[in-house]
Amino acid sequence: MAHSWQSYQAKGFYDELINEDLTARLTGQALVDFLKTLNPTEMDNARHVADLAVKEMGITFTVYGEGSSIDRSWPIDIIPRVIQQKEWQQVEIGLKQRVKALNMFINDIYHDQRIVKDGVFPKSLLEQSVNFRKECVGISPKNNIWAHICGSDLVRDGEGVIRVLEDNLRVPSGVSYMLENRSVMKRVFPELFDNINVLPVNDYPSQLFDMLAAMSPRSGDAPEVVVLTPGMYNSAYFEHCYLAQQMGCELVEGGDLQVGDDDCVYMKTIRGLRRVDVIYRRVDDLFIDPEVFNAKSTLGVAGLMRAWRAGNVSLVNAPGAGVADDKVVYSYVPDMIKYYLAEETLLPNVETFRCNDPEHFDYVIKNIAELVVKPANESGGYGLLIGPHSTKAEQAETIRQIKADPRNFIAQPTLNLSTVPTLTPENEVQGRHVDLRPFILSSGDDTYVTTGGLTRVAMTKGSLVVNSSQGGGSKDTWIIADNQEAAC
Repeated sequence: MAHSWQSYQAKGFYDELINEDLTARLTGQALVDFLKTLNPTEMDNARHVADLAVKEMGITFTVYGEGSSIDRSWPIDIIPRVIQQKEWQQVEIGLKQRVKALNMFINDIYHDQRIVKDGVFPKSLLEQSVNFRKECVGISPKNNIWAHICGSDLVRDGEGVIRVLEDNLRVPSGVSYMLENRSVMKRVFPELFDNINVLPVNDYPSQLFDMLAAMSPRSGDAPEVVVLTPGMYNSAYFEHCYLAQQMGCELVEGGDLQVGDDDCVYMKTIRGLRRVDVIYRRVDDLFIDPEVFNAKSTLGVAGLMRAWRAGNVSLVNAPGAGVADDKVVYSYVPDMIKYYLAEETLLPNVETFRCNDPEHFDYVIKNIAELVVKPANESGGYGLLIGPHSTKAEQAETIRQIKADPRNFIAQPTLNLSTVPTLTPENEVQGRHVDLRPFILSSGDDTYVTTGGLTRVAMTKGSLVVNSSQGGGSKDTWIIADNQEAAC
């Protein structure tokens, strides 16, 4: 007997695959038709195939807590998320617009600060920014690109409108899981890729390498590109290894590099020193150069900032790019787009209340039980208060923190996030809330957006927290081609 979908709840939320009358949305019709042929045993078997593939492929992530770290298998749900190609093309255009404005903002902030002088962006926010690096003032990276790699988190609201929730510009992670999710799904349901026009995602490593190579300060066909990792205890170490391997680049730690008297960066090899042109760094700003930032850091390279300032090496992403990776700054992106590009925003933000604004502050305090409150610079879902799911004590503590440092908090309405059918541990198909992190590569000459991105799913019923470190899972994201020619 096929798996029953009659009890599926598609009402009350915008479900991306199933209409309220339990019919399939047009883009997902072929997928739903296939899934309805599977009985519970076959669905459970497919889940086990996915779990086994994850273990065989060694796909892991690290969770930290109470002074210890645990490697866990990557959680993937076997029911993919589907998006129509025509809709995704509009998202791509909006993301390219957004990242262009963000790079112009960062470059302006470290040079003339026109946006501040013209009263569009408050000087006080910049003065209180924990990610503004005075050491970067006056530096001009190649093509004035600071955020070469951006991961913007998107959500779909109750009306089906795709909105930007936040921008990750410091050391955005997760793209390796997007790629591996596709590999796993091809093992689980290979026949679906023969019958459904799913656009490929496997060009990302080559696109990434091409962008990195384009950032080389030296001319030539073979720039030396390396991936700088903090080491095996970092939560994203799997991704560092994966991307280095896929690009054919050396994976290095700080001790593998040195800056010479000529202010050039060299990699230590068994054949001697070899000059490095581009460093894809996965180390935070404050640890990349003990000469300039944290003097006790062993993760970075002494003199690296000197070499970068001299134009002898490119750092991707550039130090200081995090000035725009701030949830308060995020709320000004529509203003940046209008200021720098003289355009209207194509991808809207989520309505945001800035707690350093007296009027917004009062509103947040009075309505905290209905709002989502976020620290400006935390990630991974940490420090989040979801008002409707919080206790009075948690609300009181958050109010205390807001009053102590209003600049460090924003609030947003509790969105009626879209849902996607998900297989539960009880082997039932139920709707779960999702977000999406596409990745945008910018070289200044070209901008590339991944075909889809990493879909994260809140595995707990009713939960809005999708972060893997907080118990969330993931899904393969299928952009369904508009034409009838099968994609790989």
